[in-house]
Amino acid sequence: MTTMLTLLFSTVTVAIIAILSSSSQIGFGIFAPPEIAGSRDVFPSARVINVTGASGPESVAFDPAGEGPYVGVSDGRVLKWRGESLGWTDFAHTAANRIQREKSILLLTLLNSKAINLLLSCVVVVSQRQLCVRPFAPELEHVCGRPLGLRFDMKTGDLYIADAYFGLLIVGPAGGLAKPLVTEAEGQRFTFTNDLDIDEEEDVVYFTDTSTRFQRRQFLAAVLNFDKTGRLIKYDRSSKKVTVLLQGVAFANGVSLSKDRSFVLVAETTTCKILRLWLSGPNAGTQDVFAQLPGFPDNIRRNSKGEFWVAIHSKKGLFAKLSLTQTWFRDLVLRLPISGPRLHSLFTGGPHATALKLSEPGEVLEVLEDKEGKTLRFISEVEEKDGKLWIGSVLMPFLGVYDL
Repeated sequence: MTTMLTLLFSTVTVAIIAILSSSSQIGFGIFAPPEIAGSRDVFPSARVINVTGASGPESVAFDPAGEGPYVGVSDGRVLKWRGESLGWTDFAHTAANRIQREKSILLLTLLNSKAINLLLSCVVVVSQRQLCVRPFAPELEHVCGRPLGLRFDMKTGDLYIADAYFGLLIVGPAGGLAKPLVTEAEGQRFTFTNDLDIDEEEDVVYFTDTSTRFQRRQFLAAVLNFDKTGRLIKYDRSSKKVTVLLQGVAFANGVSLSKDRSFVLVAETTTCKILRLWLSGPNAGTQDVFAQLPGFPDNIRRNSKGEFWVAIHSKKGLFAKLSLTQTWFRDLVLRLPISGPRLHSLFTGGPHATALKLSEPGEVLEVLEDKEGKTLRFISEVEEKDGKLWIGSVLMPFLGVYDL
């Protein structure tokens, strides 16, 4: 009898969730994003810069001359903003086969009718090139590349790129094909390289590998399965040594050094925490919780004052809480016969945008929002520069700009 009741309860629960998931008002129902005390709903007034023919400008970076921003998009390119008159131009790419594809096109134009064998050898390469021009194709990210975190070395002008599939890469000030620097640590190949920061004084790069089980296009599955295989890693640029500093992180995400370089922060997205690893001082080598947040943090960026802007992918609503705290509910969710986008909508409670500014000790100083997603939604990074916030999103086809 108990087994039958459990099965009946499970079936009814799945049916209810499925019905709720089909509602066009999901963002304003029982799973709506919760309110945050003291937040200001100011992001609807932000302006957007459309990323024509692409989507998902996850990270935002400015070069040593202050030019940009530069963003990585979903088809494997890094783009540079040249202003309203010139728009976006290609700067770099992370997939080596993109160069091969371009060379193949040139070869094809030079071929004569007798070079059949050479022509056939190029067919696959050319067809792959056609696949990498789609604005949004998660199933092709492992072929085209997916640049996420971006950081410039302000001394050399080199751009460091965390590509979800190709590891930690570097490209010079002139752009072009990025060169892989490291693709594994302690014998474990990177599965989901995510974000980074550079300590130019110590000549090291700190970066995250989100999971050893799930790839970027499976990000929601990594959260729902409470995967704890994420790592914070250090790359010594002089010795080329790779060291795992933290492991067992539940969705290791954004990375940021403190202004005095005494600690490094890493976002533990699934638990809605920012972890702090002390690099120097009496607590060196130890970690603690820097901040507990009301939502799922993505990238962390320090401003000139030493404060930290944290982009919240979504606030933690009822559906997310149940999914992450109740095993029976999570099991039901993973069995839901609904699409990935619909499941994402359920989990997030609908489109919205939230950014928090934290002090150096980890106190919340400010919360800025677009509560109903009127202009911005699902933001991934907030970069403060010259009185403006430049706001990225791993999902949207535009960059946001908000005047402080």
